[in-house]
Amino acid sequence: MAIAATEQELHVLAVDDSSVDLAVIAKLLRRSKYRVTTVNSPRRALDLLGLDPNVHMIITDYWMPEMTGYELLKRVKESSELKEIPVVIMSSENVPSRINMCLKEGANDFLIKPVQPSDVSKLRSRVMRR
Repeated sequence: MAIAATEQELHVLAVDDSSVDLAVIAKLLRRSKYRVTTVNSPRRALDLLGLDPNVHMIITDYWMPEMTGYELLKRVKESSELKEIPVVIMSSENVPSRINMCLKEGANDFLIKPVQPSDVSKLRSRVMRR
């Protein structure tokens, strides 16, 4: 079962200023055998990535104080060390112009909250293609 071992090693960095939303996404990801690190701000995410860029995917809320998920996406994609990490944006607001802006900037997906188990299944195929 080499696949199971590989799947267990997939590391996701989850970023959300809402502790409830962060707990929900972390639980869904862990049920799907991801290793999850959670942080409550994009700045903390960037700090963590600076120390350990060994992350297979970043999933981040769009709207947060100080720095948005979109700004985090731009910083990741502008970094030579981080730009290959897939980034998924989440939002409770279904705003097509915002979704298109994020996808154009390099987001791999845009999920509408509440995130469902089926959304997490789609993410697995995106990460496994890397």
